[in-house]
Amino acid sequence: MSCWQTIQDYGLRSIGIGERLLPREDFTLCQQFTLIGSGMIWNIYFGFFALALGFFFATALAVGKASSKRLVRKPSEWFIFIFRGSPLFIQFFFGYFLFLSLKSNYPFFDPFTAAWLGALIVLFCNTAAYTGEIFYGALQSIPKGDTEAADAYGMSGWPRFKRVIWPTMLRLAWPAYTNEAIFLFQSTALVFFSGFPAWQQRGDALYYASYFADKTFNPFIAYPILAMYFILLTLVIVSLFGLINARLNRHLPQHTRRKLRVRPNFIR
Repeated sequence: MSCWQTIQDYGLRSIGIGERLLPREDFTLCQQFTLIGSGMIWNIYFGFFALALGFFFATALAVGKASSKRLVRKPSEWFIFIFRGSPLFIQFFFGYFLFLSLKSNYPFFDPFTAAWLGALIVLFCNTAAYTGEIFYGALQSIPKGDTEAADAYGMSGWPRFKRVIWPTMLRLAWPAYTNEAIFLFQSTALVFFSGFPAWQQRGDALYYASYFADKTFNPFIAYPILAMYFILLTLVIVSLFGLINARLNRHLPQHTRRKLRVRPNFIR
């Protein structure tokens, strides 16, 4: 079988297109690159939707934590504290058994026990909590002169937040938020170890890397391939977020613009 035929057969296997049976013998590098790359589709899916949805929820959490109203501030503080204070793997564990318990009484929660939805919700809550704290710190760092200028122009409420506070918050928080985005995509590998099952053996990249490592008794091929894919994904994220960072700071002089600095978190 040629490498091109392997790509056609297994390139989209993780989403149910192509061969259903995994290779059983005579494993080639092309098979490993193709199947692990196919599994990356799920890692990108988890990371993209958790980040996109968590961004808006994190903004609400940051505003809630900065609120002077106790009924708004306390729920935001506790949500951020719980999801930042507990390991992500434990959150997967409790999330799965919570949805499993709800499923036994309410059939509506049946999809929540699958990885595509249940694991996504856990990642969404986790990144929203971390991002919410980042945005809250940025809110506290907004120069007082910016808000005073908005008040002088007669801005208040939503126009003031939309045109002054929110853009400034994003500009200040974006370098730290970039690192959170990188770590979130790397954290999607933990879905493999969670209780959420992969439907019909359609797993993520680590699922296929572990399969090849077990079958070949050689982890020094499959896992470096997996690491290479995540490094390439990180380069894409840094590039995209760098463009957004330049856009957010386009009004500033060149020498005063905040540059992105990638600082990976080794312990979460």
